[in-house]
Amino acid sequence: MSVRVPDTDVVRMAVALACRAPSVHNSQPWRWTYGTTALDLCSDTSRAVRSADPSGRQLVISCGAALHHLRVAFTALKWSTDVLTLPEGGRSERLATVRFGHDARPASHDFDLVSAIRRRSSDRRPFAPVDDPVVERIVAATAAVSPATVTALDVPARSVLAEATEQSAAQRRYDSAYHEELSWWTGHSTGATGVPAEALATAEQRDRVDVGRRFPAGTRGGAGAHPPTTDRSTVVLISTSDDDTASWLAAGEALSALLLEATVHRFATCPLTHVTEVARSRSTVAGLVPDGGYPQALVRIGATPDEGRPKPTPRLPTDAVLTVAQVISRDPNRFPRR
Repeated sequence: MSVRVPDTDVVRMAVALACRAPSVHNSQPWRWTYGTTALDLCSDTSRAVRSADPSGRQLVISCGAALHHLRVAFTALKWSTDVLTLPEGGRSERLATVRFGHDARPASHDFDLVSAIRRRSSDRRPFAPVDDPVVERIVAATAAVSPATVTALDVPARSVLAEATEQSAAQRRYDSAYHEELSWWTGHSTGATGVPAEALATAEQRDRVDVGRRFPAGTRGGAGAHPPTTDRSTVVLISTSDDDTASWLAAGEALSALLLEATVHRFATCPLTHVTEVARSRSTVAGLVPDGGYPQALVRIGATPDEGRPKPTPRLPTDAVLTVAQVISRDPNRFPRR
């Protein structure tokens, strides 16, 4: 029986969009392999952020975000995706196998999501507030694509997050390995990975976000670079009922969906993962999880002027993360057979 599969040019386009996904410190810890009938997503532990993420949890969340980006991209390219997660179990580097059908019927919103992939970036400045009904729509759309729980936190939760931020910072104050790693990945010319200085908030802006990671000060400035005095963002919490590899992947897909939906509404976003990296601060945040469970990631959502928003951070070349095991013919009469 003939099996219709996308040709390698289509796969490269989709993988390039998938690799626009957020990852801890923009480490991009993923690899893709395209064979005769399927595309495999594997973790790349050579780009692990080991001090901030010793368990590899955030690495898998990052890969889950890339997996959701990939699904969005293929839908817009008129290919449906059938995803098998953890085909070799939770200890394998192979996190997902994607197979295809040429039957997708993208709607206008699907193209909006692809546009959001291209222009989304993490904005670490303070935000103005957004209306609750819009946040509720974003949360509902996110919950529809992942089994993870997605919760918009109320204003009183802000003090809990600020406390967790202080706990995380205090535990790492004298952690030289963590600070060396943070300096390695952020705040200078990093090539195709890491977070360049121009993508970071200035010291003044950084200090006005009470729930943010204390990154090195950036070099932002000029027109549009003066957001609200105090951060009044809405924080959305992504949590799961379990704390295993499958749960981390699901959390990553929810993270991707949340960021893209917010970007479609032209809101600024910034993932927060520092408060889930240290056991004490993660336990504090766990008190905000509805009905119990494990906090995996948080996202600030808010309004900022379009002018002055950071540009998307650099990405590795597609061919550096994609291996084509067998060239797929563009001739529709020469599809591989099972």
